[in-house]
Amino acid sequence: MAARNNIKPKFKRVLLKLSGESLSGENDFGIDANILEYLSTEIKKVHDLGIEIGIVIGGGNIYRGLAAQAQGIDSVTGDYMGMLSTIINALALQNSLEKKGIYTRLLSAIEMYKIAEPFIKRRAVRHLEKKRIVIFGAGTGNPYFTTDTAASLRALEINADVILKGTRVNGVYDKDPEKNDGAKMYSKISFSEAYSKNLKIMDMTAFALCQENKIPIIVFNMNVKDNFKKIILGQKVGTLVS
Repeated sequence: MAARNNIKPKFKRVLLKLSGESLSGENDFGIDANILEYLSTEIKKVHDLGIEIGIVIGGGNIYRGLAAQAQGIDSVTGDYMGMLSTIINALALQNSLEKKGIYTRLLSAIEMYKIAEPFIKRRAVRHLEKKRIVIFGAGTGNPYFTTDTAASLRALEINADVILKGTRVNGVYDKDPEKNDGAKMYSKISFSEAYSKNLKIMDMTAFALCQENKIPIIVFNMNVKDNFKKIILGQKVGTLVS
């Protein structure tokens, strides 16, 4: 890897989208300390390159709006419970990153001044310029919107070069690779083609935001060591949607 230290990073500012489920590891729910350690180590490798990093993380490992409806909870209330779950995950990731000596800021779409700063675009950009990792919590602050949409929105607001969606599979496939051995992975695909093939990359609101504003998405396996860093250095990893 020493020879690659002279390679100029392909991106300057990125938005990393992680699912809440990724924090639970092999468990059905909760936060796995080993996964937190792994993620913060991988993120630090990219931060050490001087890259400005924004992060949006879901809350599905703690609570999901769909589960709330099944339990008879009003959908709006369930969505707000989900937003609070993202704050719990964001605090856990923030703590893990700061243990590695990285300055971070947690910005929340819902005001909770003793826990996080309120989201203000100029403040977020200023933190990024100071090389602080900015974690965006509480989704968009509105019910009926997913954290995919929050990731797309925040990426646009901070003028990110790309959205990097870290998943547990290697990229975008024509079929679910966890259920179909013969699933074909795309190395590159257009927004229109992904839409016509009904590929589940992001929810439609998030996907439309990216398409209309021409912000590329790279879907990759975050569980593979150094994948995040390789993308930043311009190596072919995952699927590019543009």
